[in-house]
Amino acid sequence: MSNQSAAPTELVMRRGSLPRSENSDVFTGAEHGDVPVSMFLVHSSPGSGPGLHRHPYPEVFVINDGLARFQLGEDELTVGAGDVVIAPAGVPHRFTCTGPAELRLTAIHTASRFETEWLQAG
Repeated sequence: MSNQSAAPTELVMRRGSLPRSENSDVFTGAEHGDVPVSMFLVHSSPGSGPGLHRHPYPEVFVINDGLARFQLGEDELTVGAGDVVIAPAGVPHRFTCTGPAELRLTAIHTASRFETEWLQAG
């Protein structure tokens, strides 16, 4: 256990302090000292999810709660709480909340800024 003092306020983003969209809270690494990752803290209702898109870097999804149907290139799979999904760089992907309750996942972008090419609307 460390005896260091508490982390400076600028290094801690409290719940509700991140920019928020309809279905997620958004952390952009470049806005926090050029942190080399960005992420969406997703909270999607049944039937919702982003349209088909891709990135020039890998994206890692950690499913926290709920069920989702993912498309990764030509493959489709159903995932649930505790699963981790990797969308390789350049591979078109999307997900849809398929369970009866809200889907909660963390979508980790391996870049300090989001770079998204939309191939289809959500």
